[in-house]
Amino acid sequence: MSSEENKREPERPEEAEAPEVAEEAREDASQEPVQGQPGEDPGSQEDSEAPAEEEIAAQTGASEEDPEEDLAALRAELEAARLERDEYLDALRRLKAEFENSRKRQERERSRLLETASERLVVELLPVLDNLDRALEAEGDIREGVRATRDQLADVLGNEGLLPIASDGQPFDPNVHEAVMGQPSDEHEEGTVLLTFERGYVLNGKPIRPAKVVVARQG
Repeated sequence: MSSEENKREPERPEEAEAPEVAEEAREDASQEPVQGQPGEDPGSQEDSEAPAEEEIAAQTGASEEDPEEDLAALRAELEAARLERDEYLDALRRLKAEFENSRKRQERERSRLLETASERLVVELLPVLDNLDRALEAEGDIREGVRATRDQLADVLGNEGLLPIASDGQPFDPNVHEAVMGQPSDEHEEGTVLLTFERGYVLNGKPIRPAKVVVARQG
């Protein structure tokens, strides 16, 4: 018992210290800072943050694919605008073509009407020309023949709406009269037409040539 007991006795203090070291380790572990709320698992906190981020992303509409979606939407809008522009351009071209065709039709119709009116007037004037030829071929005084021919011509033109402008003894009207000179007169009021140098005419109520007249003025 001498040597073996001596060897075992120094080991007893180490065995006594073992429970104290374990206790200190437990105390240190209990003092370490723990993330999150007391009693919560750190993993559960990360899981709670993930849905919050997804909710924010859903509210703002932000995602990794948003730029591509926005670009596709812009391209679609641009294509729609181009199609609408092309439709407007086509409609404008058709409208322009219809306007040009209508203008050409109106010009052709007006030309046709003028040709028809001219032809009809010439046909009506041919008898007047025949009477003038007969008057020139006749011997002696042809004044009666010329007067009759003149009346015939006036009738033809009257049927076309040509009427003479009344002048002598009428008040001067600058719309249908052209004063070539003034003449003192005590017998007429100032501005009265005394003499007609050249007869004026109206066609369908529109003056086409003013009458050239002499107008009375106070001496």
